[in-house]
This record gives sequence, C-alpha cells and structure tokens, in this order.
Amino acid sequence: MKTVRVALIGCGGITLQNHLPGLALCPETRVSALCDADPAALERARQQTGVAVASTRFEDIVPREDVDAVIIATPNHTHAPIARAAIAAGKHVLCEKPLALDAAEARELAAAADRAGVRHMTAFTYRFVPAMRYLAAVVARGDLGEIRHFRCCRLQDWGTRNLGWRQVRRLAGSGELGDMLSHRIDFAHLLVGPLRRLVADLKTFTPVRGGAPNDTDDWVAVLAEFVRGATGVLESSKLASGRNESWRSLDSVELNGERASAVYCTARWNELQIGRAGGPGLETVSVPREYWVWPGSPRDPGAGDPLVTFRYDQAFEFVDAIRQQRPCVPDFHAGARVQTVMDAVVASVARRSWVDLGDYA
Repeated sequence: MKTVRVALIGCGGITLQNHLPGLALCPETRVSALCDADPAALERARQQTGVAVASTRFEDIVPREDVDAVIIATPNHTHAPIARAAIAAGKHVLCEKPLALDAAEARELAAAADRAGVRHMTAFTYRFVPAMRYLAAVVARGDLGEIRHFRCCRLQDWGTRNLGWRQVRRLAGSGELGDMLSHRIDFAHLLVGPLRRLVADLKTFTPVRGGAPNDTDDWVAVLAEFVRGATGVLESSKLASGRNESWRSLDSVELNGERASAVYCTARWNELQIGRAGGPGLETVSVPREYWVWPGSPRDPGAGDPLVTFRYDQAFEFVDAIRQQRPCVPDFHAGARVQTVMDAVVASVARRSWVDLGDYA
C-alpha cells in the first residue's frame, strides 16, 4: 500500500484538533473523504482540508474504493454502527471511545475486526503522553516491586454549560464515567492489569445544563480490587470548582509498590515523581528522551505545545500498524475491556453493592 487513504467520519473538534494534524505528520497518508451529519461542520472541514469528497451519510463514504481506513469521531451511540459497517467493508478502523454502549457489543466489534483481518484501534489518547509511556516501562521492569495500590484522580471545572449530546444518556451512554474515567480505567489495565471486583457510585449534580436537561453523571468514584491483589481507587469529576480544564486541571495517577511509589501527572509530560521505600520522599525523575515520541513517529517533540502534540502520535501508530500489518496499540480489545468495567460500575450503582468483573467478561 503506497498511500494510506483515510476517511474522517465526524468532523468536530477532536478530529480537527487531534486526528487531522496527526495524519498530516504521517508519510504517504492523505485524507480522501469527509463525513459529518451536520452540514455546517462538514463544510468547515471541507474548507479547512480542501478534500472534495464529502457526505452527511457514512454509508456513502465507508464503502468507497478510495478509502482504506476510517477514523470515527462521532457521538457515542453511532460508534458501533459505523465501526461495524467499516469492518464489513474491509476498512481499518480507529474509533473514539467508547466503542459501543455496552461491553457485549464492544467485544463483538473486536471479534469481527479480528475475523476481517483489519487493523483496529481505540482512541485512548493519554497512552501517548511520554510520562505515561515511561511509567509503564518503569512498572514493567519491576522498579516499584509488587504493586499494592493504584490511585487516580481527574478533576475539572466544567461548570453548568450545555454539553450537547454528551449530556443525553441515550446518545452518550454515560457522562463522566465514559468521558474521562474510561481513560483512567485504561491506565489501570495498562499499569496493573485486570480488575477482579468493584463497588462504585455515580452522581448527577446538574440536572439542567445550559438550559437543557442533563441525565448523565458528572461525578464517579470506584473502589476496586485487581486480579493480582492490588487495591484501586478511581475518581473523576466535571464539577471541581476552580480546577480549570484540560491539562490545566488535575489528572494524576499514583502507584504504591513494595519497593517504591511513582506519581504521574499529565501536565508534567516529561517527568515522574518516584520515592523509594524508607527514603526521604518523592523525587522528580526526568523522562528519557526516547520516550518523548512514539517509536518511529516523525513528530518533532520540540515543535508546538507538547501537551497537545503528543496526541498526534496516535494517528502515526494507527497508520504504521496498517503498513506493518500488525496489531494497533491500544486495539478494540482494550476498548472492550474498559467497557466491561464501565458496565460493572453501572451495575454496582444500581445494586448498591460490590460486583465481580467475571460476571461481565
């Protein structure tokens, strides 16, 4: 395959800010078609990209012979139908999370993609933060010893503004759970492994946002036990007043192991804090330069805002996996595993009790 031809399905902010600049860095890759159900958004993207092929219907774009791969960045409830159509057409798929609105459908998509022999990727973008990549390496080589505790906290101040489809449960599936905690569940899987059981709570403090009804959660917390015995505490909120948003707000992970502890923060993309057992406390450790970009990525880590540009490596990983005919990292199976935990969270809240993850796997 000389040139990888990609169709962008969904032309909103995530596509224009993350996917499009990432694809621009990929050699011999071009955007061949655009799709968005909103004609205005589609026209803005067409003018920005100069791509002539455009439609408001994904059914017109996915089967085209000049499309090798699709990137899906549409409202959550449309992810599964579009991904299913793309897989059936033999297209490689990068899909924003969640893959589907329940774990059974997410697992079905992963299995279908495997059977079709297409590359498939879930957009857990924060996997590409240099500090997270280095933390995963530190854990894998055993520097912390056996992990005893996993702890993550994501606090933003989104106020009560209207979030559009994201505040409608039938379209989004969930609120803070699927929006932000899903990434941190993926962190937990990456760093510690699968969860055995959990108990959780969800809260909606804002039944009205921007004058429109909101039936999604804006706070979630989970207490968990991992298969290997570690404990987990996960919390995420849209209503932490004064915490700001995006990388300016709190996004941290702490691991406590038998030999050492490590602390990650998205805002400190090129450093970790590590403290040894019995030592004087946490000390700042620089992330080695070989972790500053994804392996093979042509991105210059000194160009642009590093708290934005790390996201571009995601597109490179997708395209490179297509070229090398290898699995993407992270793939649809990673997305399905996260969706399984999300389903268990919802069940725990409904039952007001602990639930075993084995019942959902």
